[in-house]
Amino acid sequence: MKPRKIPMRTCVVTKEKCPKKELIRVVRDNLGNVSVDLTGKANGRGAYLKKDLEVVDMARKTKALEKYLEVLVPEEIYEELEKVIKA
Repeated sequence: MKPRKIPMRTCVVTKEKCPKKELIRVVRDNLGNVSVDLTGKANGRGAYLKKDLEVVDMARKTKALEKYLEVLVPEEIYEELEKVIKA
């Protein structure tokens, strides 16, 4: 039996390739709304971040998510990301 292929994604802050399960997806839908996608299957443009508080803080400072998603990311999204990581 063949071993299963592990999907790899790139963190938009660290540019590090990691297995999809080690990352959190943030999605911008076609209306411009931004949300945290815990299922990894929501429709829209997605950006991945490592599950690390330092990475979330760097994303906030460098505005990496805003550049990648091409929309203003509200502060609540960063707070929600921090809650998900701490849980």
